[in-house]
Amino acid sequence: MSLQQLKTAILPAATLGVIGGGQLGRMFIQSAQAMGYAVWVLEPDADCPAAQLANHHICAAYDDPAALELMAEHCQAITTEFENVPADVLRWLGERVPVAPSADAVAIAQNRIVEKTFIEQGGVAVAPYAVIRTEADLKRAETRDELFPAILKTARMGYDGKGQISVKSAADLAAAWNDLQQVECVLEKRLPLKFEVSALLARSWDGAVVHYALAQNVHRNGVLHTSSVPAPNADMDLTVRAQDAAAKIAQSMNYVGVLCVEFFILEDGSLVANEMAPRPHNSGHYTQNACLTSQFEQQVRALAGLPLGATFQHSPAVMLNVLGDVWFNHQGQQRNPDWFGVLSHVDSFLHLYGKAQPRHARKMGHVNFLGKSLEKAAERCELAMSALVGLAGGVHD
Repeated sequence: MSLQQLKTAILPAATLGVIGGGQLGRMFIQSAQAMGYAVWVLEPDADCPAAQLANHHICAAYDDPAALELMAEHCQAITTEFENVPADVLRWLGERVPVAPSADAVAIAQNRIVEKTFIEQGGVAVAPYAVIRTEADLKRAETRDELFPAILKTARMGYDGKGQISVKSAADLAAAWNDLQQVECVLEKRLPLKFEVSALLARSWDGAVVHYALAQNVHRNGVLHTSSVPAPNADMDLTVRAQDAAAKIAQSMNYVGVLCVEFFILEDGSLVANEMAPRPHNSGHYTQNACLTSQFEQQVRALAGLPLGATFQHSPAVMLNVLGDVWFNHQGQQRNPDWFGVLSHVDSFLHLYGKAQPRHARKMGHVNFLGKSLEKAAERCELAMSALVGLAGGVHD
């Protein structure tokens, strides 16, 4: 479906729909409601973060026929807040109302094998890899010495370090595949990384594209820890190359919405696509406080066919993920984090997701730190981490 088929933009006072009820859906709702839209959410979890704010929550499975009929009847356009919504659900909805991103685009991101093949065929480099579906595939991969050391990743459903096992040599591969229940996997070569960046963009129904500055990311235990923006180690040449590659990927999918493409930057300066997220991304949360248009407002604008917003970043920023670990002290007793210490500077902004139960490695919120320089923003982040570490016993050491 195109904007031409839409006839006209979907204006405030209309109802938008979200499939999925996590924190990304919650922040989409906050932006949509601020612009005057009502939002319906389809999510099986009765107490999900998005349901707490939605104008209406359909508590049902994503593929529930009656629930989908209601979404199609009441929503003028529908998006998804995570990529593991069944593509067939989005395809069915897309035959009835505008859906962005499309089912085809989301389907690509749902499977690492399809994703890597698609990106590579589009002329963007990916890490050397092998597909493992069968014992024969496993045996062939064991003979490819150039792939090791490597990471074995499940083709589907892996995120935040889940579904991934480091494989030092071919001798370790069979055991790793067994540990992953012999599901369809990608064996990906470990590359000599210099750093990692995210390229965040938005693309409208008519093909217009706007880019945000590159974010430089630090991961801990497979989970994003901080994003610093603009990326301190990325020069203009690298920034342009990453943004151009992300735009090429978006255009080849005829993508509509917010798209994030993560890139590895190698020691020789070359750029390798890691994976893409067909939605707002954790590394783009800084846009809520540092940019004229947040990634969530941009998602609303793109879905509704409105002009895309300005991506100008008025302040350097560091985004810090807040995990459930910091709700526990050194003895493992649950208590409230030191929010006073976290917010000890006026340029610190707390965003919590409404999750009642903190758990180890669970994303509970984030804090955006701004400054006149990236160094100042990083200093404020360090001070806040010290306040949290005092409770968590070294979680962020």
